[in-house]
Amino acid sequence: MKIVPDTSVIVDGRVTSKVEQSSDRVEIIVHEAVISELEAQANMGKEMGMSGLEEIKTLRKLHEKKKIKLVFRGERPSYHQVKLAGSGEIDAMVRNLALEEKAILLTSDIVQAEIALAKGVEVEYLPPESKEEVKWISDYFEDDVMSVHLRVGTRPRAKRGTPGDLRIEFIDDHISHESELRQVAHEIIERTKRASDGFIEQDSGGATVVQLRDMRIVIARPPFSDGFEITSARPVARVPLEEYHLADHIKDRVTEKKRGVMLAGAPGAGKSTLAQSVAEYLLKQDYVVKTMEKPRDLQVPDDITQYTDLDGSLENTADVLLLVRPDYTVFDEVRKTPDFKVFADMRLAGVGMIGVTHANRGIDALQRLIGRVELGMVPQVVDTIVFVEAGEIAKVYDITFTVKVPAGMKEQDLARPVIQVKDFESSKTEYEVYSYGEQVVVMPVKDASETDEEPLWELAARNVEDDISRYVKGRVECSVDSSDSITVYIQDHQIPVLLGSGGKRIKQIEADLGVHIDVRSLDEKRDTSSFQSIDAHLEGDKIVLFVGPWAYKDSVDIYVDKEYITTATVGSDGTIKVRKNTQAGRDLADAVRENKGINIG
Repeated sequence: MKIVPDTSVIVDGRVTSKVEQSSDRVEIIVHEAVISELEAQANMGKEMGMSGLEEIKTLRKLHEKKKIKLVFRGERPSYHQVKLAGSGEIDAMVRNLALEEKAILLTSDIVQAEIALAKGVEVEYLPPESKEEVKWISDYFEDDVMSVHLRVGTRPRAKRGTPGDLRIEFIDDHISHESELRQVAHEIIERTKRASDGFIEQDSGGATVVQLRDMRIVIARPPFSDGFEITSARPVARVPLEEYHLADHIKDRVTEKKRGVMLAGAPGAGKSTLAQSVAEYLLKQDYVVKTMEKPRDLQVPDDITQYTDLDGSLENTADVLLLVRPDYTVFDEVRKTPDFKVFADMRLAGVGMIGVTHANRGIDALQRLIGRVELGMVPQVVDTIVFVEAGEIAKVYDITFTVKVPAGMKEQDLARPVIQVKDFESSKTEYEVYSYGEQVVVMPVKDASETDEEPLWELAARNVEDDISRYVKGRVECSVDSSDSITVYIQDHQIPVLLGSGGKRIKQIEADLGVHIDVRSLDEKRDTSSFQSIDAHLEGDKIVLFVGPWAYKDSVDIYVDKEYITTATVGSDGTIKVRKNTQAGRDLADAVRENKGINIG
């Protein structure tokens, strides 16, 4: 019996299983074009190419054991023909070889099988097999295991628990070797090719992404990674929308009208689980629901069609979805600029959108959209943000648009379009987003119970410091005690200067500033425990003080025996240089000569 296999059955390993089941001696005729295609895939780092070459090696071993006869026929294809393999060029060469050899064409490609039959070629079609387990990977998955991590030179590990309560632990004492992981990867590719619910989402540059039922498997190998690694993840929880906090509000919101909703949270927080719950709820409410995913790993009912990128572009997918006319589309994951633009385009076209994006805070999801969508269109694109943390809904924001004076501004002529981000439960505005000059400002808004006194007090303290510095020398520090009382700290010997004869000067300053001023010594405020002793020496016309490179650009106070001398900035070499012809320089020079302690604080 002569068999001519095409690339599809060699990649999924079914040639070996076929000949091992046969009681007759089988001659396997492999076209050189198949070898060229596998070689090209392997050179590009594709796991399919590596799996196919492993199958050829297995067939060679069977040939050497006299169990089969393995021969290679045909001419090696040109570079142009290999590049056109996806268009059927290699398949045509394999069909012609089967016809010439009067052999059976073995394939799991339905298109190849139909064309071969039409051309009079004897065909054995091996349909995809379903519901097969992934050897060695699925064995590690117990009920509470969310992901399995296999890496060359290490023990297998698993992440157990639920969102918000996850832990990593070793699940096997055996150290993984590269040959074993390659065998596991080969098995994964084979099972995925055969399974009706398996997809190879990406295979290039040393990385292969596979979706097999509810498992997303990533195979990484050099040079993309520094070692062979297989990571498999799956959802550990399916939570009905009814069990979430604020579930009723979200139900009312998405069914009231088609909305733009962004589900945000850190990796592993439970965003996808919530997205699945929302999709299932919308389906039960008789909405037509579709998904856009790359890879397709959401676990949704069969009534919801899951789309991935079309010809490498999610924009093409969006074009098809607009023809399908879904009521809602779940977009998982929205990360890059093209993703946000596709999300916005579909939303503005009238499709309800549920987006999933990574963010550490709810407001971060909105900030990721700003700059990618015109500011005035943001509330039309996203009107609801749901922040997920530890598997729970931690915050829901309502995004609205108005024209007003931004919080913190007083002049009416500063009114402008403002995006208000309101807490859904309390209806309080927590953030305002608006244009200020050429910048977009995302400004937190204080509660009504809070006041704006603190920033004003800081400004008042700086103004008082500047004013006091006109009368005294050395360091001046101010602290605001209340709206009409300020404490001023100056050096001891400068206190009489500031007070003036009979306290007349300080009274005049208080009258000018409209506040009561309490004058105190800097020693009362200074924390001498934080002083650091430094070395100093005379060098030409300067005193050089060594602080340390770590303090580069820091502004430090200099003291001699705990008496304030001056404030200076540390240079790039970690030193401060003070000229001797200044008062501070003379004081420091005397301290060096008299071997007094020089400190910074």
